[in-house]
Amino acid sequence: MTDSLVLSLAKDLIARPSVTPVDEGCQQLMAEFLAPLGFTIEPMVFHDTTNLWARKGTSGPLFCFAGHTDVVPPGPENKWHTPPFTPTIIDGVLYGRGAADMKGSIASMLAAVQRFVVDYPAHNGSIAFLITSDEEGPFINGTPKVIETLEARQEKITWCLVGEPSSTNAIGDVVKNGRRGSLTGDLTIYGVQGHVAYPHLAENPVHLAMPALAELSAKQWDAGNEFFPATSFQIANINAGTGASNVIPGELQVQFNFRYSTELTDAQIKQQVCELLDRHGLRYELKWTLSGQPFLTGSGKLVEATQKAIQTVTGRTTELSTSGGTSDGRFIAPTGAQVVELGPINATIHKVNECVSVADLETLSDIYYSMMQQLLVEHD
Repeated sequence: MTDSLVLSLAKDLIARPSVTPVDEGCQQLMAEFLAPLGFTIEPMVFHDTTNLWARKGTSGPLFCFAGHTDVVPPGPENKWHTPPFTPTIIDGVLYGRGAADMKGSIASMLAAVQRFVVDYPAHNGSIAFLITSDEEGPFINGTPKVIETLEARQEKITWCLVGEPSSTNAIGDVVKNGRRGSLTGDLTIYGVQGHVAYPHLAENPVHLAMPALAELSAKQWDAGNEFFPATSFQIANINAGTGASNVIPGELQVQFNFRYSTELTDAQIKQQVCELLDRHGLRYELKWTLSGQPFLTGSGKLVEATQKAIQTVTGRTTELSTSGGTSDGRFIAPTGAQVVELGPINATIHKVNECVSVADLETLSDIYYSMMQQLLVEHD
């Protein structure tokens, strides 16, 4: 039996071991597929990262598919029941690294676009692909650099569909219409090292820090809102000591992370943390890393088209959610674009034996097609 277009594309992409930031020709495959459909192909290479900007049409509105060809390392290959970069189908399920995150989505996008431009050669506006090989890694030379380039030449995305695996139990049951912000603090609290038998000659930074850390952990930062849960503070790493049982440490290192809602800004969080540490009289150094601002597409044509497409294709009423980690949508939304994330079931992403239902990829492609119909075709 001949593979469908979606399955053939997914298998071809999975077979390429494109561990961040290596692309292994995935974007070249996409370019060769899209060029005959009328897309102008524009590779954008920044340092070690390969990016693809492909656009069909020059007028607005611009509907953009966004995603990534890079995958996380497969881990111990002997833990996989089939080789991670040998796409294998077992009982209607496609196995391989990237099957769900997110080469399956890219295959569904490509197949949907081919079908759409054949069915609607005179569609409104433009269609584009923004693809990077640096989403799973440091996210420095990928989508942010492409967006910077597009902004510099006033090339604006109207609607953006990110193919991240958003579904929980069935395709389209959950759509991400926003994400929380992510802010990490690397805190060093200073004391005075000494012998545990002579504590009066030392200052234990662990003891000094405990009340402040307890207050940070117990503090209610906000109450969230209609779309976002309350801001979360979590300690991720903590370290002190020399390894000897008779030495009071001179420093304590604490790494913590905020996942925050649109009720707060990163500046407000930083100010409140420093005020709290100062109030406890601590001597400290604090370095911040902002991974992304919160963003939200609360309503509008893109959300409506997504909900309607899922209802039309699957009969499901989708849940809008801002839960989970971050995505490259955080770099696209600040330009003014409406952004949603819709992709396969996320149960196996980043795991051994990552997989996706072949039928789900076909369904996903039908949903993407329906979204373009609603947004880029005139309706009476």
